Amino acid sequence: MQYYSAQDLARSFRTVRNNTITIAEEIPEESYGFRAAPESRSVAETLAHIAAAPRWAKSMHTLLITHPDAATFRAGHEEVMKYQATLTTKAQILEALRAGGEEFASWLATLTDETLAERVYFPEGAQPPSKTRFEMLLSPKEHEMHHRAQLMVVERMLGLVPHLTREQQARMAAMEQRPASAQGA
Repeated sequence: MQYYSAQDLARSFRTVRNNTITIAEEIPEESYGFRAAPESRSVAETLAHIAAAPRWAKSMHTLLITHPDAATFRAGHEEVMKYQATLTTKAQILEALRAGGEEFASWLATLTDETLAERVYFPEGAQPPSKTRFEMLLSPKEHEMHHRAQLMVVERMLGLVPHLTREQQARMAAMEQRPASAQGA
């Protein structure tokens, strides 16, 4: 049986985080105040949010909480917001992305199959009423990818071509340069 291990989770999180770091590096610091719309987060706020968000997941799952209440979620949110507010410069944000990302990924890699399979039960009325830790620990990566996609649109608005687009364009150009016999024809 094939399954997704803690090491797979850590590896995939590192890949996502490294792509986020590349975007953070490529957007000029003078554009960190840019907002795609008046009520949206700025580039800096979005990156600080990405850097801070996994802290709550690590905190909750390190404590192996199985029945979090509303106060637990509220405290986690407040902790993330407090840390996020300290990240105001490009240098601070990049350091938080690098160090925090590696800390989270290294911690993910230590989790056992039993820990990942454990169910966490939510306050009454939540849908679904429970999830495995594994499913919950996919969320920081999914959350980051969501915000990273926003940043890729912002890059376009700033006149930048996102690195993932440039890499795909280079692969396509290289394929077009190869003779048809080398392409599996």
